[in-house]
Amino acid sequence: MKIFKLNFTLFLVLLLPALLFSQENIFAGIEIGSKGIKMSVIDVFNIKKGNINVKSYWTENVAIAKGISTEGNMTEENMNKAIEIISDNYRKIMIEMKVPEANIFIVGSSGVAMANNTQILIDKVKAATGKDLEFIDAQMEGKMLLKGCVPPVDYKNSMILDIGGGNTKGGYIDVLNNNAFIFFPLSLNYGSVTLTESIIKKTNSTDIGEYNSRSFSFLPILREQVDAMYKSKPQALRKEKVYLSGGAVWAFYTLYKGVTKEAFSQFKLEDVINYDAILKNNFRKFEDLAKTDEDVDKVLKTYSQKYLISGSNILLVCLEAIPDINSKKLYFAKEGQIAWLISYITDRSTKVKKIY
Repeated sequence: MKIFKLNFTLFLVLLLPALLFSQENIFAGIEIGSKGIKMSVIDVFNIKKGNINVKSYWTENVAIAKGISTEGNMTEENMNKAIEIISDNYRKIMIEMKVPEANIFIVGSSGVAMANNTQILIDKVKAATGKDLEFIDAQMEGKMLLKGCVPPVDYKNSMILDIGGGNTKGGYIDVLNNNAFIFFPLSLNYGSVTLTESIIKKTNSTDIGEYNSRSFSFLPILREQVDAMYKSKPQALRKEKVYLSGGAVWAFYTLYKGVTKEAFSQFKLEDVINYDAILKNNFRKFEDLAKTDEDVDKVLKTYSQKYLISGSNILLVCLEAIPDINSKKLYFAKEGQIAWLISYITDRSTKVKKIY
């Protein structure tokens, strides 16, 4: 009996440091995005080898970017809703998931950073959590997206585009003469939420027919801005593969082709064209499908028909502006919604603790 106690005590002495250390390897991020708040918890157990395990990921909807494109500011009501969500989940991550406070990061996406009153949100986050809110710009966000969404073997032959709620961002990598990998960013100041708000501002009613009409008349402006984006970085148009992510692309793929378990799922421009036609002319098809398909129901609870139409318009215009698009390989990057956040946490984690 004494031998058992001695061995058990020795077991605890040896095991306890390992348990404590394992918690030091757990990191969490709270992203304030244009269309919602995203929480991610990851286990970083060997950064140098890229061994990262996503332990948990969830979202809560609040369209904080609503109003940015028309008024330039986030509304007080939406900021307060966001703070409530952030506070509740910050406590959940710390208390229930036992993530060390120093290992939790709160960031704002580039779409939210477009607002003029970001300092108010920074102050509210600080008061609620004691944490500093840091915003990342579209260039850094695009770089992180490429790192997290595109397989390394495809870096040189691909570009990434992420259609978010507040904006569209991405980029590509080129190898210069000294064999250095250089990232070239792409960005567009429209996302599914901001484009919708710009169109609604010009409509006289809530009727979907009028919205469709105004949306169609807005396409020349959207095409002009997409063309300017590509002309600023023409090498992007020569890439053989196009990886796409973001809420608008997730909605398209889920509604039209169904939920996928693959990290990268291929599709054609024709699929987007057909999906766009259903959105604008036969939306009841998706509403009926949502009654029996929980994944479709999730999309429709996240995005209204107007948001979906705007996201589809951006997706179509971005693809149609690429020469010889039907010869390109198009991929939906399933993990795009958390790729840049995971990349951000991984980078920041090295500043807190070196993990080998």
